[in-house]
Amino acid sequence: MSYASRLFKTVQNLLTAALPRLRISENTFSIILAVVVGLLAGFGNYLFRQTIELIHHLVVAQGMELLHIDAGQWQPQRLLLMLFPAVGGLLVIPLWVLFGKDLKGGFAGFLVRVNLRGAKLPLRPLFTRGLGAAITLGTGGSAGQEGPIAVIGGTIGSQFGKLFRMSGDSLKVLVACGAAAGVAATFNAPIAGVFFATEIVLLSSFELASFTSIVIASGMATVVSRALLGNISELTAPPYFVHSFWEFGLYLLLGGIIGALATGFIGLHFRIKDIIDAVPLPKLVKPVAGGLAVGAIGVLLPQVFGNGYEFMETVLHGEHVWWLLALLILAKAIATSITLSSGLPGGMFAPCLFLGAVAGGAFGHLAVLIFPEAGLSPGAYALVGMGAFLSAATHAPMTAIFLLFEITDSYQVIIPIMITCVIGTSIARHFRRDSLETVELTREGIDLEAGKERNIMKALRVGDVMAREVETVPENMTLGQFARFIASTRHTNFPLVNAAGELSGIISVQDFMGAVFEPELMDLVVIKELATLDVITVTEDENLDQAMRRIGYRNIEQLPVVAPDNPRRLAGIISRKDIVSAYNRALMSRHLEDEDD
Repeated sequence: MSYASRLFKTVQNLLTAALPRLRISENTFSIILAVVVGLLAGFGNYLFRQTIELIHHLVVAQGMELLHIDAGQWQPQRLLLMLFPAVGGLLVIPLWVLFGKDLKGGFAGFLVRVNLRGAKLPLRPLFTRGLGAAITLGTGGSAGQEGPIAVIGGTIGSQFGKLFRMSGDSLKVLVACGAAAGVAATFNAPIAGVFFATEIVLLSSFELASFTSIVIASGMATVVSRALLGNISELTAPPYFVHSFWEFGLYLLLGGIIGALATGFIGLHFRIKDIIDAVPLPKLVKPVAGGLAVGAIGVLLPQVFGNGYEFMETVLHGEHVWWLLALLILAKAIATSITLSSGLPGGMFAPCLFLGAVAGGAFGHLAVLIFPEAGLSPGAYALVGMGAFLSAATHAPMTAIFLLFEITDSYQVIIPIMITCVIGTSIARHFRRDSLETVELTREGIDLEAGKERNIMKALRVGDVMAREVETVPENMTLGQFARFIASTRHTNFPLVNAAGELSGIISVQDFMGAVFEPELMDLVVIKELATLDVITVTEDENLDQAMRRIGYRNIEQLPVVAPDNPRRLAGIISRKDIVSAYNRALMSRHLEDEDD
């Protein structure tokens, strides 16, 4: 055990021993911890943002000055802009070499640890992944900072929970407190932070006690952010107005368009990820190559660099032409997918806001061209589109609704954003069951809403657990022969095979014992007449969750395992006992891994 681990254990023991003497109620103690976690997450958010600005100054600002690049003019030196994201890729390589485990998983991995792995988050990724995301954003990579900030805050909450030997739901609530605090501090939006934690981090599981702690942490982080940065948000919007009731029809149409675009973006993102994963380049070369590709896009459209908040504000104020905004939908989507898929750490929250803003802005400008006398404001549609895209891509409408409400401080935005969020999210869910953050988990057989038990079962293959030596009986065996056979075996279920050795049925001892025959018929009747011919089977490639569901369907003890390419070729047999034993071993292994973290 290292010195740091021994020190942590010593402090943990001292605090655990001291708490009963203070006679603090559990509810009061939870509130105190929420305050502390909120304050520290607010400071963590500030330091993270300052780190991004420092890296941007050292790499981009100083580099542009050294190379005499003017991003506002077309000049030969402008081509050198593509080098800055590539420099980010180079700077991330040492982190992948030394701390590769910390950079894997992203926000989806964070959700798995919170909801399925006991919310025990290791401390080191707070620094390593945080630094990696700061490098990505500071050098112009197309990504967001909210996911990393939520992970930073959640890790702070987890560390405090582990310090006081908390576990289960209590530890999850502290992690959610930290995540809410990070998002609240970013946007100066405490209510949006609360709903981010409950909708996205805790999967909409609501309890009054946990909600109170999350609200307190979110509020404290906002206080810290306002004290250090002023009463401003990463995004500010002009006053919002609805000019006439018929505008709501346009918002209905916008919601449908945003839902389709969000669905398309999710598909495009993972298609690009699969392509990059298949490229035969060394893994450590891909961040540099990805940075160069994003830089090449940025030479023509520098708006795709970084989180894009400065450009988003100009869109919210109604600037730019519709065709540029429409072009940026595709450019930003591709740049973001390349950035994250090539191994540059970052989040997806800001890109979703960007895509929604430019899509809504383009829609608003086109609406103005079609209805020039209506007094429409393109910036209003950019604002609502921004929230609707976030809602549709993340399946978190409440977070989007309250984020826009707090950014605008206007009640008039509530009805338009509710309309577009509901329409957009419904369309996205219709075409894609998974949100942007859960697609990869589903590919790996992980369902966050299913719980730890089912996900462990889904991770285990039938072929790894089944018994390959199967005691079969020929389908033409007589009842007399079968009676003598079962007296010498310990099994109770037997697959039937035909002359070609193919599965033709299954018979159990109960089937045999339930039948009454005259003794003279025992050697005349064959067991196939008593057997179940409609056999429920499972293949080697299926998981234990599927096998257990089929066992429970008819309350049987064993399932024949057949070859994937031939449903009659018997490959083995799996029993309820085999499944339970495999689950217990996997559960123990998972527990030991969590303890190591």
